[in-house]
Amino acid sequence: MHYYFITYKPYLVLPQFTSKLAKQTLADYFKVPKDVYPVGRLDEDSEGLLILTNDAQLNNRLLHPSFAHQREYWVQVEGNITQHGLAQLQAGVEISVNGKLYKTKKCTATLFDAEPQVPQRVPPIRFRKQIPAPWIKLILTEGKNRQVRKMTAKIGFPTLRLIRYRIEGITLNGMKPGEMIELSKASTYKKLFGQGKT
Repeated sequence: MHYYFITYKPYLVLPQFTSKLAKQTLADYFKVPKDVYPVGRLDEDSEGLLILTNDAQLNNRLLHPSFAHQREYWVQVEGNITQHGLAQLQAGVEISVNGKLYKTKKCTATLFDAEPQVPQRVPPIRFRKQIPAPWIKLILTEGKNRQVRKMTAKIGFPTLRLIRYRIEGITLNGMKPGEMIELSKASTYKKLFGQGKT
């Protein structure tokens, strides 16, 4: 039997169910069947949407680069990011991937008009009154290791807080850190691929 869960992974939680380190893992928040695992990764210092399943076909379709599905991130950056900076992100920037230079694919990068309604982070980010900390929305179709952080750092606006809000048609939609919702196979595939079956 296949299971499909959407979760809001909290900040400072490892994206796995076991660890030899004295750190929190998904098992501290989510109780699922033993053969259910996260699809892809969401770094310890990032938070937000993480899909858990035991459907190997779904896992492959979401992780294989050829499918290029959308991932939407809400990113709080340090400094008053400019339209030029956003344009650089959209066009693609050079980052280091496995020790080699890699130019990111074109993406969508926009500035939030107002701070998005998101849960308070625990612990909160360190604010400095003299330095703005605006939010931007990044929509990528690839997922290199720590890509978003590397991209914003490259243009001079380090990431302070990173939330993955959406994968294709599945969103956090008001979820809070540590919450989990179970979906049916038909609903999961429809939201992700616009269809009921593969």
